[in-house]
Amino acid sequence: MLTPERHRMILDMLQEKGIVKIQELVQATASSEATIRRDLSHLESENLLKRVHGGAALLQGKGMEASLSEKSTKQLSEKKRIARLAASLIQEGDCIYLDAGSTTYEMIPLLVDKKITVVTNGLMHLESLYEYDIQAYVVGGKIKGLTKALVGSQAIRGLQDYRFDKCFIGTNGIHEELGYTTPDPEEASIKKMALQLSEQRYVIADRSKWNKVCFVQFAAIQEAALIIDQLEQDEESAISNKTTVIKVVE
Repeated sequence: MLTPERHRMILDMLQEKGIVKIQELVQATASSEATIRRDLSHLESENLLKRVHGGAALLQGKGMEASLSEKSTKQLSEKKRIARLAASLIQEGDCIYLDAGSTTYEMIPLLVDKKITVVTNGLMHLESLYEYDIQAYVVGGKIKGLTKALVGSQAIRGLQDYRFDKCFIGTNGIHEELGYTTPDPEEASIKKMALQLSEQRYVIADRSKWNKVCFVQFAAIQEAALIIDQLEQDEESAISNKTTVIKVVE
């Protein structure tokens, strides 16, 4: 297969899947791993994709965001492992904030019998919290259909009455210098407020968010500990100088 054909196939697979692994590309193109790695480096240099651990991801505009249903089906096993680790940090009697999002949603079944109180802005979380009989409060506000989050000035006012032992915040981007970011200013405001109201602050994310920057920063790296499934050694060394990194142990 000629190089331009290979590049086209790689980009087509990215458009279809969002993230592809090197081994998938090796099989699809009948090429060596070394060839695919060179292809990915070349395409990344032209800003056509972003290399991630073990593969490549589609570049998106800083204001673009996937729907919650789309997010829920991606990196699901990683999200479940992150959720288990995050839930293990919660103690009986804690009052916690659970941000709207697919990874925080996976924490809910793991909170049974902890006798905690949860506050959330996630509409998708409500049925699960009720099903598992977890004492919960929901902030008011405008419904954001894409992520099923409650946002806006009413949500901010509702949140101000609470004080949390711990908060668990989702993010769309993690960058050593540019911090934690998200595409929507209204969601950023909610995340920022929840962090300010919490004694212990955690941002939870899978590896695909690493080195990605979205439209609005809601926290600097040092403002919250990071719970993540994996990082390269050099990446972890760089960021651990600024904040606590809690990694999933396989």
